Amino acid sequence: MRRKRSEAALMWKSYVPVATAAAVVVLSLAPGARSQATQSADVQEQVRRINDAVNRVQAQIDESQRELAELKSQLAGLQGGTATATSVVTQEQPAAAELAAAVAGIRETQGIHETQLATLDQAKVESESKYPLKVSGLILMTGSVNTQGVDVAATPTVAVHGPGSTAATIRQTVLGLDAQGPHLFGATSRADLRFDFFASPGGNGYGGSTALGVLRMRTAHAQLDWQHSKAYFALDRPLMSPDTPTSLTAVAIPPLAWSGTLWTWNPQVGGSHDFFSDRAMNLRTEAALIFVADPPQLYGTAQSGGYGPPSTTEQSRWPGAQARLALVHTGEGEGAHFGIGGFVAPHLLPQPKRFNSWAVTADFNFPVTRFTRLSGSSYYGQALGGLGEGAFKDYAARIYHNEWYYRALDDMGGWVQWKQRAGERLEFNEAFGMDNVPAHQLRPYTFTNADSYYNLARNRTISGNVIYSPSAYLLFTLEYRRIASSFVNSPTEYSDVIGLGTGYKF
Repeated sequence: MRRKRSEAALMWKSYVPVATAAAVVVLSLAPGARSQATQSADVQEQVRRINDAVNRVQAQIDESQRELAELKSQLAGLQGGTATATSVVTQEQPAAAELAAAVAGIRETQGIHETQLATLDQAKVESESKYPLKVSGLILMTGSVNTQGVDVAATPTVAVHGPGSTAATIRQTVLGLDAQGPHLFGATSRADLRFDFFASPGGNGYGGSTALGVLRMRTAHAQLDWQHSKAYFALDRPLMSPDTPTSLTAVAIPPLAWSGTLWTWNPQVGGSHDFFSDRAMNLRTEAALIFVADPPQLYGTAQSGGYGPPSTTEQSRWPGAQARLALVHTGEGEGAHFGIGGFVAPHLLPQPKRFNSWAVTADFNFPVTRFTRLSGSSYYGQALGGLGEGAFKDYAARIYHNEWYYRALDDMGGWVQWKQRAGERLEFNEAFGMDNVPAHQLRPYTFTNADSYYNLARNRTISGNVIYSPSAYLLFTLEYRRIASSFVNSPTEYSDVIGLGTGYKF
């Protein structure tokens, strides 16, 4: 039966070209196919084309008859025609599979092109300047289980005395705008903004317990980029702290905040220049003026009616200054660097009492192996509450015989992180950070409230997380943190934090 089918298929293959040629002849001679005015002039051309078509069809018929004869010879010469038929079919299957795969690939490519065309037809975000504007973001929901008391259940940074808690929030969602501008003074211009929903109704920008998010500006940049230099104004963390540890559950307040990371976002204006940029390792110099805010403990002085008194740096009438010198690798493994920095900012208290914030810093980030990376930062200075450390304060104060006494507090700390990547979709991060104000400086100024940030002298956090990204848009994380907070007039408080998070990038 299979043998008869194979012969019939080849015979049908032979008849198809004949039918095609016949159709060409009929269509060529059909009335109305050509206008009456040109018909006689094209008769010879039509005859020539028909002869060529007939010759090609005849050649195909001869080839089909030859293949049929070969097939008959093979079938006749084998014992058990079934095995022979199976062999022939097996030889034909790869060609059919390749054809099916090619058709599927063409259809897939066509679908991609149709999607791209549909995307181009959609309305685009357009700025008034008519330059490109891109909208991006991360819709993020996080939850945490805290075994002991913490300062903010959804985003804990300090362990306090009290029972545990469980919390979830979507307020760490981040929205972003990125814009490109014209060429100015031989430089390209660009700008960006980042927002979240973590502002508190009080307006201090350090969080809050409200379930409804209030839009908060996180960072902003506007800069001119030349080949080896840039100039900018920004709202961002200090330039002496170019890196932060990696976490998906600590976004509104960065990971290891108040435990070794200089992170607070302050207005600044500055620039940088790269020397020896034609080599694998160049020398980067950076400098900027910075307008440092007061730490959150001082926001209690804000008054009603939306009025907030000037910060201690604003009262000094002078901005702070910061600088950094770094070796930056520009070849393979780009992003590796080692830098040292410095910072100073004047403050004025109402008495009047003047003091300076200052710090010296060191930072590093380099690959250990192909799949692992080590990064970190350290600092030593004074009155660093405005940069996100100093145990939430710049100074300690007390009243004695109706007179206020102040002391600017020394501070030291830092953090280190080890990152491992298991392919493009999975990474692991382990980090440790510590911030420490000398207890002997703080003890004479303590109050009785053991839970207050005011009495906090040392804060340490150890963390580990795994981040899995099954696609370019989805993110999942599991994180563990242990926070140890030491107060000068009470025992150290501990809290274990188990965090979960899921995000969608767009």
